[in-house]
Amino acid sequence: MINIVFMGTPEYAKVILEALINYKEINVTSVFTQPDRPVGRKKVLTPPPVKVLAQEHGIEVFQPLTLKDKEVVSNIKSQKPDFIIVAAYGQILPKAVLDIAPCINLHASILPKYRGASPIQQALLNGDEYSGVTAMLMNEGLDTGDILSFSFVQTSEAPTLDLMMKRLSFLAANLIIYTVEEFDNINPIPQNGSMSSKCQKIKKQDGLVDFSNAQKLYRKYCAFLGWPGIFLENGMKLHGVELLENRSKNKMGEILEINDKYITIGCSKGSIKVEKLQPPSKAKMDAKAYLIGKRLKIGDYLV
Repeated sequence: MINIVFMGTPEYAKVILEALINYKEINVTSVFTQPDRPVGRKKVLTPPPVKVLAQEHGIEVFQPLTLKDKEVVSNIKSQKPDFIIVAAYGQILPKAVLDIAPCINLHASILPKYRGASPIQQALLNGDEYSGVTAMLMNEGLDTGDILSFSFVQTSEAPTLDLMMKRLSFLAANLIIYTVEEFDNINPIPQNGSMSSKCQKIKKQDGLVDFSNAQKLYRKYCAFLGWPGIFLENGMKLHGVELLENRSKNKMGEILEINDKYITIGCSKGSIKVEKLQPPSKAKMDAKAYLIGKRLKIGDYLV
């Protein structure tokens, strides 16, 4: 049996953990994940998806605030892992942990592109033709370790954040099984640092859009679907957005078409469809209903 300590937190990591649990030659000795967090308006204390899955399978779960604690390091050592597998854990592994066993990180980009916290979003924002997952042998740098293996997918097959995260999680799950099985036969490839790029943690304000460029607005919609979403300067959120074209020249925010399912809004360059609008502190509603309520018609401006 291959003994593995798993470290991860969100749904992406849960899919990977499930594949490891179900693989007959792997024994997941324990799971490390982030502490439970308050979620929603009522701030209900909610465990990470990885914790829920681990407990369902009777796997011991640890949620330390830091991995630098000597007792934490001793705990991991005592499990005598063959590998430590990391997937969107949310903490940097100190050298004391890196030295215990080979640490493999499943980073959701084709390294060395998009080292850092938001690789999937960055690929969508940039309109990359491909996205992927890299199995990387971890070192003390930020996503700078040698590449063990990778897998990729065309963005057109999963054009929004939710679809891409789901697709990449399954790619990563298959990739880690292959990487662990073939580890002794893999020659790690050093990353080309001169081709690297970094991405930062997403902030709420990143979802701010205007009607200057339809393609840029649509890419933000795809990248920030769910959270933070996209919204205008006045706080109005846009839902069900589709890029119509990115060639025409229009007045910013002009209403070009109204029908029962969507409205068409002009941008300085291009135009978009919008199915629903959500004014600040209100529920989202059909875009047509909002326009009727505001007595807006074709030729008027959404903002």
